[in-house]
Amino acid sequence: MNNQKSTITDIELAGVKNNLNLIRSQAKARSVDPVFLSKQVDKLLNLLERLDYQRQQQNRIGRLEALYNLSRVLGSSLDLQTVLNQVMDSIIQLTGADRGFLMLRDDDGGLTVKAARNFDQETLTDEKFKYSRTVTNQVVDTGDPLLTTNAAEDPRFAGQESIVSQALRSIMAAPLRARGGVIGVVYVDSRVNTSLFNDEDLEALEAFSGQAAIALDNAILFEQTDQELASRLEELRQLRRIDLLLNETLNMDKAMAFTLEWACRLSHANSGHLGLIHPETGRIEAVQHYGLLDSEFRPDYLDTFFPKVREAVDKNKTMSLDWGKDSQQTLLIMPIRREQDVIGVVILRRYPAQAFTEDEKDLVDRVMARAAVTIENANLYSAVQAADRAKSEFVGVVAHDLKAPMNNIAGYADLMLYQGELAEQHTEYLNRIKDTVKRMEMLVSDLADISRIESGHFFMEETVVPVGFIVKSVQESNLQDMQDRNHEFIIDAEPGLPDMWVDFYRLLQILTNLVNNACKYTPEGGTITLTVQRNPDDPDRIQFSVSDTGIGISAENIKMLGTKFWRSEDKFTRAQQGTGLGFSITQHLVQQMGSQIEVESTVDEGSTFTFDVAIYGGN
Repeated sequence: MNNQKSTITDIELAGVKNNLNLIRSQAKARSVDPVFLSKQVDKLLNLLERLDYQRQQQNRIGRLEALYNLSRVLGSSLDLQTVLNQVMDSIIQLTGADRGFLMLRDDDGGLTVKAARNFDQETLTDEKFKYSRTVTNQVVDTGDPLLTTNAAEDPRFAGQESIVSQALRSIMAAPLRARGGVIGVVYVDSRVNTSLFNDEDLEALEAFSGQAAIALDNAILFEQTDQELASRLEELRQLRRIDLLLNETLNMDKAMAFTLEWACRLSHANSGHLGLIHPETGRIEAVQHYGLLDSEFRPDYLDTFFPKVREAVDKNKTMSLDWGKDSQQTLLIMPIRREQDVIGVVILRRYPAQAFTEDEKDLVDRVMARAAVTIENANLYSAVQAADRAKSEFVGVVAHDLKAPMNNIAGYADLMLYQGELAEQHTEYLNRIKDTVKRMEMLVSDLADISRIESGHFFMEETVVPVGFIVKSVQESNLQDMQDRNHEFIIDAEPGLPDMWVDFYRLLQILTNLVNNACKYTPEGGTITLTVQRNPDDPDRIQFSVSDTGIGISAENIKMLGTKFWRSEDKFTRAQQGTGLGFSITQHLVQQMGSQIEVESTVDEGSTFTFDVAIYGGN
């Protein structure tokens, strides 16, 4: 092995040290041997050269180790700021620089500091972001690394203000390359030491920069992807919320208000208008405005106030244009489509003028697609409501108009019966006529109640009602039916109950209907029980329960209770008189009283219907 590259031993060092001490002693005695001195100087020079070589080797090993450690560290995170700080700390440690900056190119091609660290691995504050922009710009422009051992005396930079004002000395900078381009610069410097860096340091910095650029590019791509994914997820959440809001209502005005507000918010528009095409005139009628100042005009027809609206609707295309005095606003005009038909238009206004992005247009388009379905459903619902109101009005009129002829029929039947001297068969026929009229009166009364309920003209007239009074009235009104079917009617009323605050006639109607049903759907000889007590769960309410030992109701049929005109299909039920309206009316009356009818039933064993009413809280 070449002696110059061999490892220096402790014996060699000790020998050189002894010889130097000997030369020093000879020098003091002024008896230095020139030959001996020359040999020792040669040995010392050789030793120093070997030491320098070993130092260089150790530096190379240190750089390789640092490069390996940097590669390992960089692969441990995809967080951009973490990667940036790791890169700078490793580079400063490797080069021995006082501080370092990592800069990335922005959209305008300039450099933005993303990491600024010092030797103590501390982040520098903004006011300490002072470095040689001349150096960094040159590296970006040329794509070549740069080294100066003393910038203050380097003719390339000596006259630059940033060099002079900051008294910069040693500077190194290398480009960050990724995907065939320069994405940034790594820069380190020292204000104190000259010749701190050499060519090997620059090579190491280049190697570091190559590794760092790949890691940074991956982190940037990950961050962009993560941001785009987060943005898409946020859009989906917003659209989901819009779906929920629109699905919660079939009210046209409310749905359109939601739609326009969200279209403006998602597109960052200042204000907007929403119009629907009138099916007969074809005019675009404004149905909603959003974000307008009190002083701003609210047009009734959008096609006469805004330019290009008619063209956008007729051609079924989205348009964006500048509008207003000196074109200070940007309009986005987007047709609202339902399948192949244009049913309306939304106009979004942004000021000062700024173009709507494709993503914003896409979001608005998706909102409008949802709105189109809601508009159609709301129109159908309005039509159904109109038809339902017409039906209720018709039923109410018919029920009212039938009363007079039925009274006449019943009156003439009574008159003929009072005259006497009728054959037994004729008397039977007249009684059947009276029974039929009575059933018709009950049906007409039910129809009238249903009409008032559906039209919203059904009202309660609460008064103070004693419990005993209502119980006695129920008992008297159902006594004949109980006797005709040989039923036992039991009244189980808790003593000392307070008065109630309730509509007496409606409460009587509820209890009569429930007791009458229990009577009808219990085979002959059964037991009907009316229980009255304070509600165990709410002492401020009186609880009523009607129980029977009848045919019972299946779980499937319990779900159908309250459906208008519905009756069970079993033979026993079908054999009883009824219209399928009584329980529906009863259920609504109970709800008007602030309660619900609870049903418990077992087939072939019987049923129990329970509800409650408020007690009188006055003095």
